[in-house]
Amino acid sequence: MNSSLIESARPAEELQALLNASVDGIIVIDQRGNVQVFNRAAERLFGYSVQEVLGANVSMLMSEPDRSNHDESLARYQKTKTPHIIGIGREVEALRKDGSVFPAFLSVGAVEGDGPGRFVGFIQDITARRRAEAETRGLQEQLAHVSRLAIVGEMSAGIAHELNQPLTAASNYAQACDRLLGRENPDIAEVRDALRQITAQAERSAGIIRKLRGLASNDSKVLAMSDINLIIEELTDLVLGDAKKNKIHYVLDLERSIPQLEVDSAQIQQVIFSLVRNAMEALIESAVASRQIIVRTRLLAGHDVEIAVLDNGPGVSAEVLPRLFDPFCSSKPHGTGLGLATSRTIAKSHHGSLTYISNDPSGACFILRLPIPDRSEK
Repeated sequence: MNSSLIESARPAEELQALLNASVDGIIVIDQRGNVQVFNRAAERLFGYSVQEVLGANVSMLMSEPDRSNHDESLARYQKTKTPHIIGIGREVEALRKDGSVFPAFLSVGAVEGDGPGRFVGFIQDITARRRAEAETRGLQEQLAHVSRLAIVGEMSAGIAHELNQPLTAASNYAQACDRLLGRENPDIAEVRDALRQITAQAERSAGIIRKLRGLASNDSKVLAMSDINLIIEELTDLVLGDAKKNKIHYVLDLERSIPQLEVDSAQIQQVIFSLVRNAMEALIESAVASRQIIVRTRLLAGHDVEIAVLDNGPGVSAEVLPRLFDPFCSSKPHGTGLGLATSRTIAKSHHGSLTYISNDPSGACFILRLPIPDRSEK
């Protein structure tokens, strides 16, 4: 064989060897979308041999709606040079030869040169990553549920006290009915009034139990447009028992002009409930004469809503502060150290944040910030 032909073949062979060494699928297409290069990793990913795809339109490797939109998108880029996918990585659903679909991360770049335009795509199968993310979400939900149950258990005495009040009242009204009906000429209007009071107290008890069940539930995360002030107010019955027992003044300072937020109500209630419980424990262990917890909402200028839980206790020690949100970090003798870590995870899952600052002049202030949804994108 002519030595010049051998020399010219070597770069092409070396290029193909490099392409085949890649663990990612590599596909090169021309300006019409027809496949020119299809490396070995791409063969493994899609189940096609290189001979089956060379010269074919690359849309055969795509699921809908990408398949139908591909040629139009390519033509638009050729005309305007405005990148929609070019130069930007994104997750897509790719289509194998056997018809199965798999999640992939696709990066596309334009090949510079004087000739007709060409494009190179790098494809990674992210099935394992998606599975790991789903498992992580499942573990986080389980952890959140365990944390909720632990908080509810810690506050069970106060909740029982709060529940006992309407039950006692209902019992007293029932005894009053018995006495009224035992008279020679019972006053039916008084009996009816007592029966209405029994109904009201029973509904109050049912409401407390319903809120408790909602807080302790293990339902999957469900986002819905919700009134953040109402979410906070619904916790009052679950908090007041412990607050009264420990002589803590519980104050709601809620701004009424706040728009609805897209949140999981049960998870956000868990965060606020946990922060209030932490504040109570700090106050109970302190020597503060006039104990107070404030839950405050404010609408911020930067399209966020701020929910702050403040107390006038001792605050967080300088020793604990750097590890405050770390799992298993706790200043309580028998604490799990999961409450704040779980609460921050919930805040992040809502595209928000949970931070701490010292309260002035003393105490702790935990700030939960949640974004206001942009309804124009819906």
